[in-house]
Amino acid sequence: MEKPSLSELEKRIGYTFHNIYYLECALTHTSYANEQKIRRFEDYERLEFLGDSVLEMVSSVFLYNKYEDKREGELTKIRASLVCEPALAYCARDIGLEQFIRLGKGEEAGGGREKDSIVSDVMEAVIGAMYLDSGSAQAPEKFILQFILSDLEGKLLFYDAKSILQESCQKDGASLQYEIIGEEGPGHRKTYTAAAVINGKRAAQGSGRSKKAAEQEAAYHVLLERKKQKA
Repeated sequence: MEKPSLSELEKRIGYTFHNIYYLECALTHTSYANEQKIRRFEDYERLEFLGDSVLEMVSSVFLYNKYEDKREGELTKIRASLVCEPALAYCARDIGLEQFIRLGKGEEAGGGREKDSIVSDVMEAVIGAMYLDSGSAQAPEKFILQFILSDLEGKLLFYDAKSILQESCQKDGASLQYEIIGEEGPGHRKTYTAAAVINGKRAAQGSGRSKKAAEQEAAYHVLLERKKQKA
């Protein structure tokens, strides 16, 4: 299957690079860079470092202005939920970013394209690339607000689903457990199905590339159902 072009990625992220080399480097994993006899591109690690700083700054300013009544500790917790590894990987997959990553043959065979750690790192690297290419924080800020900090209420509910449900069950005196009820796919590309079990009954189920992700989605579906019942 032919990979989509970089111009397609530019359309998806809403930004056209003046120097496409920055974007090429942002998409290049160390394994791919090391395989090349003539090293055409740097890997994404330095750009990821830069993008992480830009993301922290933009998200901090956004949350500071949005939640005027919250203390520093609460703001830090919210920011951590929104920019953690699984959250960034989730946002990256929304735009299909994983399709464009350049991986070495070994990393590709090992399912690297499905790893949250790699996909989230590339997301930050793209932010760093946009910052260098544009020469300011304006372009990456627009990208972050559109693809990472949008639908804040829904994303916070999803990212914190397990802890929110745990607190709710403890408050109600209910027991909460998770069961892995299904596995599909080869070892490096498994999809797990988990059930949230409340007071011995399966309340909802979810799926994901890891057991933790499947449990999180199951918890999220429980919370969505409860939200509907209250409406």
